[in-house]
Amino acid sequence: MPGGPTDETAPLVSDEQLQSITVGERKPHNASVTLVEYDPAWPALYEREAVRIRGALGATVVRLEHTGSTSVPGLAAKPVIDMTLTVPDSADEAAYVPKLEAAGYVLRIREPHWHEHRLLMGPDTVVHLHVFSVGSVELDRMVGFRDWLRTHEEDRELYERTKRELAARTWRHVQHYADAKTEVVEAIIGRAGLPKGTRLD
Repeated sequence: MPGGPTDETAPLVSDEQLQSITVGERKPHNASVTLVEYDPAWPALYEREAVRIRGALGATVVRLEHTGSTSVPGLAAKPVIDMTLTVPDSADEAAYVPKLEAAGYVLRIREPHWHEHRLLMGPDTVVHLHVFSVGSVELDRMVGFRDWLRTHEEDRELYERTKRELAARTWRHVQHYADAKTEVVEAIIGRAGLPKGTRLD
């Protein structure tokens, strides 16, 4: 998402910018963000969806990972299972989107300017399936960030404090909340020795 870190005084990504990457209508959130305590059931939900996705796509799946806060034991999170899928070419939607749609997924975000990122939402579990092409640095960043938080308690606690503070505010769009975490996320990524990037939700 273009924009970068935001807070209550920085300019937020506009409704028009957000709508331009959204498939279908995007409605404002205009509320705080709900975080819940870590749920030990989350890895099993990921595994169930991984079976569904691999069954739909077969060899098109180059790599599939559980990412985001629900992939870090002990970390409070939005109750959304983030999954990151690598395919040969994420811009080639015809190669994977219809098969995922047949399995119940819905394409919601198309970002050709940002690593040809696509986002699909799951059919019966709150799943955000992020799709990138082979060679995109974003998968390494997302997986590396996850692995660092799993093994570095101080940064996990810092990230959770940041999330809780920001989540209590009212956000017009959840993307604004995600963007507001960028400064802390990038500092942790730097300590982890991971590649720099434009955003990590």
